Amino acid sequence: MTEFSNLSSDLTELILSYLPIPTLIRASTVCRLWCSIIFSPAFSATPTQIYHQKHPWFFLYGLHNTSSKNNQSFAFDPLSNLWFRLPTFPIHHQPASSCFLGADGFFLTTAPNFGYSRILKRSWRATSPLRFSRINPLLGVFGDGSGLPKFIVVGGVRFIGNLVDIEDRLAVEIYNPHLDSWELCPPLPADFRSGNSSQSLSSALFGGRFYVFGIYSCFVSSFDLLKHVWSEVQTLRPPGVVFSFLIACQDRLVLAGICNAPVGPSFNLWKIDEETMEFSEIAIMPQDLLYSLFDSDEDDKFASLKCVGMGNLIYVFNEEYHKKYPACVCEISSESVKCNWRRVPPLPSPVNKFHKVISFCSTVSLPDILGPVL
Repeated sequence: MTEFSNLSSDLTELILSYLPIPTLIRASTVCRLWCSIIFSPAFSATPTQIYHQKHPWFFLYGLHNTSSKNNQSFAFDPLSNLWFRLPTFPIHHQPASSCFLGADGFFLTTAPNFGYSRILKRSWRATSPLRFSRINPLLGVFGDGSGLPKFIVVGGVRFIGNLVDIEDRLAVEIYNPHLDSWELCPPLPADFRSGNSSQSLSSALFGGRFYVFGIYSCFVSSFDLLKHVWSEVQTLRPPGVVFSFLIACQDRLVLAGICNAPVGPSFNLWKIDEETMEFSEIAIMPQDLLYSLFDSDEDDKFASLKCVGMGNLIYVFNEEYHKKYPACVCEISSESVKCNWRRVPPLPSPVNKFHKVISFCSTVSLPDILGPVL
């Protein structure tokens, strides 16, 4: 047999490319050759590494209202099936929980000033102020081909004195990174006025549009990122739905939520036609998996369920502390609409009790973690 050290660099690169990111990080310390291969820009562009990037990680950030020392941050890699504990922000950079959010690749804060940090870099950047300082808005991250992130901020609420101004719909704002300025756009349609924060709405970036969906109202409308106009408000409510979340998957819009079925509550997935807003069922979570996320028989136990997704993965988790925030994941096949459900391992102990849990998905590549080679 040929020793591994005697293999050609091309063959060594091919073998290394099959390793998941956490293993690659360790492999990069083995020798200079492996390090140079793993750090090279061409390595991240190999088909296998691109395949890995299509399996987004699940990020969970727990915030404690009174002691930022109790904040914790975790990331789950679906390919290695492992959780990783992330460092939290320095104390002087800890944002208030009411305005701290996550979106693909970024942590963001909206009040009193807008700022952002790449999730694995911890380098906080401030932008010019929003025209309307707000809390609990919907946030989206998209690009214009220049490599710089653009942000869209939709809805949310602001305070007048100590009271929430429920009448102000707040204009949509889009950040231009080249000019460090915010462009004002039409606000959310009036149909969403009674619940215009991220606590009652979900959002999805798909096909050049930013979709806003009422978790309980089932109203849906989309904002055209080029024309800066809102579509007509429609209702998207499959039979029996109690509450649901709209998710942008790799090649489709998916609705995921709790449904009252004749045999009892179920967690269903529906494929959505973005042109007609018609739906067709994709899958139902196995009952034993659904009930493994809870340990009580209370009528409102499902209210603590949250759902996020990206690529071909959808994560469902319980926001309550009593079971240490259990989660499961569904992988949707791209070739055929088939789903594979499984439990996510428990969070690494110790796990604190949080007042707010922020969760989102993000693609992760080697440069995100390793940075440029020196």
